Amino acid sequence: MQRKALISVIGGATAAVALAGVGTYLIAGTESTTALDEYTTVLVDGHKALASNIVALRTQGKFHPVPWVGTKVSDVSCPTGLKAVAGARITCTGRTAKGKDIDIPVTVVKATATSVTWKFER
Repeated sequence: MQRKALISVIGGATAAVALAGVGTYLIAGTESTTALDEYTTVLVDGHKALASNIVALRTQGKFHPVPWVGTKVSDVSCPTGLKAVAGARITCTGRTAKGKDIDIPVTVVKATATSVTWKFER
């Protein structure tokens, strides 16, 4: 009887850890897909681009989504819009809670006429 209880406890704990891992993965992802519309689109070198303020705010919000992932950053800014061209890159900057400036590389994964999928590095 004790053995069955122990197995049940271990099984439940394993399931809880697995669920927490999947939840963290889903919440902490660094990839975003954003629509290119009248509110988010600018032109950079003649190409449609995701506005720099959209990239900065989304990056800042996702950089530290849960206490055990990432570093809390503030004042994220990007030098220009993110061209809606696969492989396009910019480097945004942010400030950690300890006042250290950090670079945040951002890359376009996929782009269409109506959206851009991009990711940043922690």
